[in-house]
Amino acid sequence: MTRTEVLQKAAECVSGKRTIDYGKPENSFNDIAVLWSWYLGRPVTGGDVAVMMGLLKVARIKGNTDSPAPDNFVDLAGYAACAGEIMTSRR
Repeated sequence: MTRTEVLQKAAECVSGKRTIDYGKPENSFNDIAVLWSWYLGRPVTGGDVAVMMGLLKVARIKGNTDSPAPDNFVDLAGYAACAGEIMTSRR
């Protein structure tokens, strides 16, 4: 997979059919943040959720360095894009 293909597929995931099926990613991240905040007993933001989901993908890539699944890189790029939008729009 080329870098352009990874980014194109990530864009499709965060801006395409999944958005129609599941709603805006930031809404899901905010819902998850509420649950994680409750569970952890401290505030977590939607931006934190997007970053931590990206870290989950990094862990999956690290756990399979011989043959990492291409979708992990697509998902990582998608989470980074969502985190970037959420966290920079607060300004």
